[in-house]
Amino acid sequence: MEYLFGLVSRLGHWGYVIIFVAAALECAAFAGLVVPGESLVLASGFLAHVGLLNLDAVIAAAAGGAIVGDNIGYRLGERLGRPWLLRYGPRLGLTPEDLAKAEGFFARHGPKAVLLGRFVGFARALVPFVAGATRMPYRRFLVYNAAGAVPWTVCFVLLGYSLGASWRMAETWIGHTSTIVVGATILVVALVWLWRRRARR
Repeated sequence: MEYLFGLVSRLGHWGYVIIFVAAALECAAFAGLVVPGESLVLASGFLAHVGLLNLDAVIAAAAGGAIVGDNIGYRLGERLGRPWLLRYGPRLGLTPEDLAKAEGFFARHGPKAVLLGRFVGFARALVPFVAGATRMPYRRFLVYNAAGAVPWTVCFVLLGYSLGASWRMAETWIGHTSTIVVGATILVVALVWLWRRRARR
């Protein structure tokens, strides 16, 4: 992260390209699990704060990268996801029936998942892949993806801009919050699964 931060601050206008690429990778399927795009978006707000980058251009680059990355994830899911899930899913306990249910879920609640998944850690990199794998209509995906990507970008860039040198505090706080949200979600899903299992008995 420090290397990327220093690179952006030294390269001037090319820094916008780095922000675009980092945001795209952070949102692309699986790559987003290891690329610190969220941190870089925060840091880019700080770079705009100290005058090294233009605030409007930073927001445009980060938002564009986020949308492109999500579209890459969607296309990968669309072309590779379903066959891969059908082939390897049973080894992970995912049956064709489970996949059919997932497709039904995205048909009913896909827009909410795409919109809200943008704000939850690792889900940001996986939801587009699942949306593509379950054949969520592309136009619907694109609309809700953009509706989530733009405010997400604006919030994080302006947060880094407003906090200035204290942007690292926000990074730590957001990381803890995402962990709590993910943990709570997993707990709720587990409880619902146990309740349904008992009901079947």
